[in-house]
Amino acid sequence: MNEVFKKRQLSFLLKLGLITVLVAGSHLYLFENFFSDSLLFFPLWQIYAFHVVTVLLIYTVINYKFSNGNSVIFNYFMIGTLLKMVLAFLFLLPLLLSDFQSKKPDVMNFFIPYFIFLAFEVYSVNFFLNKTQ
Repeated sequence: MNEVFKKRQLSFLLKLGLITVLVAGSHLYLFENFFSDSLLFFPLWQIYAFHVVTVLLIYTVINYKFSNGNSVIFNYFMIGTLLKMVLAFLFLLPLLLSDFQSKKPDVMNFFIPYFIFLAFEVYSVNFFLNKTQ
């Protein structure tokens, strides 16, 4: 594989790991100290696993395509983001179809990190978008 691809991928993995530890750590701290009496449908680790996997997959595909000389990165990013939205809906579908009493905390626990990871993803992919112009 291309050395530049590997270098960018490793750098991204380190940044993603740092962002995940910071966001998940503060999320867990806030939840345990202020909302510990709330019952959740999804454990926090499942929510963060979903976000890390989807962000990593989208970035890896874009990094791979860019490393192989493909300059139509924006299309891959938009398709990946659309697919991520569909997967988010499918992830939340068991909660939405259930008769679980308090759905709002679960939805908030999912979408706040969703937008934080999306912002990180856009920031990371922006490098490729600027190089193609």
